[in-house]
Amino acid sequence: MCCYEIPESPGAKRIPLYPEEVDRLIEIVKRRESKNKKSSKFRVVEDLIFPDALNKKILVITYKILFENPESSCPFYDVNLGCTIHEIKPFSCQAYPLSLKLEDAFNFQISIDPMCRYVVAYYEKLKSFNLEEIKDVFKDEYPKAEKFYRKNKRIMLKIRRLEYENKIKIPRQISMEEFNNALKEWDRLEIRVD
Repeated sequence: MCCYEIPESPGAKRIPLYPEEVDRLIEIVKRRESKNKKSSKFRVVEDLIFPDALNKKILVITYKILFENPESSCPFYDVNLGCTIHEIKPFSCQAYPLSLKLEDAFNFQISIDPMCRYVVAYYEKLKSFNLEEIKDVFKDEYPKAEKFYRKNKRIMLKIRRLEYENKIKIPRQISMEEFNNALKEWDRLEIRVD
């Protein structure tokens, strides 16, 4: 289920991609298209963004994959092969079913995706587990989720540092109309960290 859109909630599936992950996936698509001579349905939209009122830019933290093929699945998923980019798949896919839950604009927590078939099957048992037991059950995914979490923290730290140095200004209050106008009119700046 992690590679498919949720039928009851079209557009709800969120596989966040960092800008450098999008770059890598675009290169894969280009190579495949040059080999196969057919276009792939790989598109992304902005996911986590902040308006920078000082520079009149939209700061793009992550994008998300659009599920536009007839199967409503990730464009890199093959029914017969599974994930076709397994060795270099995005952080969010590596950590699944563990995910980052946004608590507020600057804080995340590691959570378990309730839509995962394994989680659904073992929910009663999992809900009583402490952190060490969760780490044991998801021994492959948990270190990847921590890596994902640390990367998000580095990004948030970079944004806060840029604010502190007065290089950007993220408004703490902005009307929906102002935000929509900014989305239409301002250029984008991707925030990247190593």
